[in-house]
Amino acid sequence: MQRVAFICVHNSCRSQIAQALARHLAADVFESYSAGTAPSGRINPDAVRLMKERYHIDMEAEGQHSKLLSDLPPVDGVITMGCNVACPSVPCAWREDWGLGDPTGQPDDVFLEVIRQIEEKILQLKERLR
Repeated sequence: MQRVAFICVHNSCRSQIAQALARHLAADVFESYSAGTAPSGRINPDAVRLMKERYHIDMEAEGQHSKLLSDLPPVDGVITMGCNVACPSVPCAWREDWGLGDPTGQPDDVFLEVIRQIEEKILQLKERLR
């Protein structure tokens, strides 16, 4: 089974949402992790709230927390969230960038659109890696 790391700068929002959704929707195809180049130290409270409301996923209760790149296990693939993060210290077989805007500080409808886009991309990735 492949291991996929979702990377963004603060590892507080998009990468955490991607890790949670991948665990929820694609755990039968790949293992998911997340990390950041400059972790904020906590998951965005709006991301936590909306993921609980929409998917009944409590990221914090499931042990997710803001992590450094060095906390990642060896991975097969790296997906950056769209924050132009270069990850030369994360060896992997493949990389891609999802080009997603950061919803931090935005209204719920913006957050929910980003979550919808992440869900769609997770399902596409699941099909490609199957």
